[in-house]
Amino acid sequence: MKKTGKSTFFIVFAIIALFAFTAVVGLDSSYGDNTKTYIKGVDDIKKGIDIQGGIDITFEPDYDGDVSSSELDSAVQIMKTRLATLGITDNEVYSDSKSNRIIVRFPTQDDEDFDPDEAVSTLGSMAQLAFYKGDTVDAEKLVLTGADVEHADYDYRQTDNLGNKKWIVTLELKDSGTAAFAEATRELAGSETPISIWMDETKISAPTVNSVINDGSAIIEGNFTSESARELANQINGGSLPFAMKAVSVNRISSTLGEGSLDAMVLAAGIAFIFIAIYMIVLYRLPGCVAVIALIGQIAGSIAAVSGWFGFMSGSTLTIPGIAGIILAVGMGVDANIITGERIKEELRSGKSLDSAVRTAYKRAFSAILDGNVTNVIIAVILMGAFGVPTSLFSRILNKTIFFAFGATAEGFVYSFGFTLLAGVILNFIMGVFASRLMVTSLTKFKCFKNRKLYGGKVK
Repeated sequence: MKKTGKSTFFIVFAIIALFAFTAVVGLDSSYGDNTKTYIKGVDDIKKGIDIQGGIDITFEPDYDGDVSSSELDSAVQIMKTRLATLGITDNEVYSDSKSNRIIVRFPTQDDEDFDPDEAVSTLGSMAQLAFYKGDTVDAEKLVLTGADVEHADYDYRQTDNLGNKKWIVTLELKDSGTAAFAEATRELAGSETPISIWMDETKISAPTVNSVINDGSAIIEGNFTSESARELANQINGGSLPFAMKAVSVNRISSTLGEGSLDAMVLAAGIAFIFIAIYMIVLYRLPGCVAVIALIGQIAGSIAAVSGWFGFMSGSTLTIPGIAGIILAVGMGVDANIITGERIKEELRSGKSLDSAVRTAYKRAFSAILDGNVTNVIIAVILMGAFGVPTSLFSRILNKTIFFAFGATAEGFVYSFGFTLLAGVILNFIMGVFASRLMVTSLTKFKCFKNRKLYGGKVK
């Protein structure tokens, strides 16, 4: 492994500075009235209902028969899941069994692609997906239903040999669906008889079968736009309501915190960070300065995780519990740097050389930092798995092994806390352990920074 050189500090510092700047400001380009976002910043963060207010909707069954309490509870859980698949992780959904009504509250979204009316329609629709052999609805020729679909997604890809691309919906089928679909495609392959796809009473597509599909991976083709493809995928993932729902009232609601209070909270956090920075620098000197840089990187990383800065993961709605998760993770980051700073002091006071003291301190501090963070990682994963979108990675794992007996749920405010806590813990390792070690080790190579007093030790 190549030794850390003098330039390492400047490289790491520049990366953290650039990362922090883009995480806060973002990167957009405007062409007339159109704005394209390349990197999401603070302004792109979706705020929860407790911060910016939202929409209050009352649903009742569009159904003349009796509705059981179990059916009403099932509809509540499905609506929670649908809200989560729409990217609305902060929501309130509860039922009133006496009046057979469901009340839904969710925050307004600043995203231009978000349409509240579309969300209301998606929440209340039954969205019964069915595949039939032939071009008509015939119960005897039913191939699959939405219950046979494991997961749906939308993609923009090439679907023919001419290089043409189009929006499609991809399906991953369950075992029961895989066998039934393989049998149907085997029967119809090479014929003119299509497998028609219906959403409620609307035919979406009727593609012909070119080959047998045995692996349970299928696509739905049609005249999709990005919005319609995403809507269909969300409806499929959200499941089917036991009955159609109609919105009897839609009202705007005010926030419990408000933008003014949020600004005051941000100002208070900034002042608190300044005091923490002064404390770290006075007590730990040069390692304290590095710790401040690492904490800036950690805070920027938490902002980036919530806004959706990282391309490989979607963001999360920022709620008051989510802010608490960020604060808790930053506190753990401060603790990690304090542990390391104290270790460096101890090693220097024991008579070790500067290089040896720094190397040994980070090595010994790591186990203590790891022990303190592992439990928080476990808690965050469990919260995200238990209260997140059922199609997410942690939910899939935990629902199959631990929570399979309890059904799906999507309590956004709990998920938000777990999300920011997990992101903060991971960033604590990246910034507070790895990046800070590189920077401190690099600074020890400079002659002007070899004074042991700068690290809390005594001059030999």
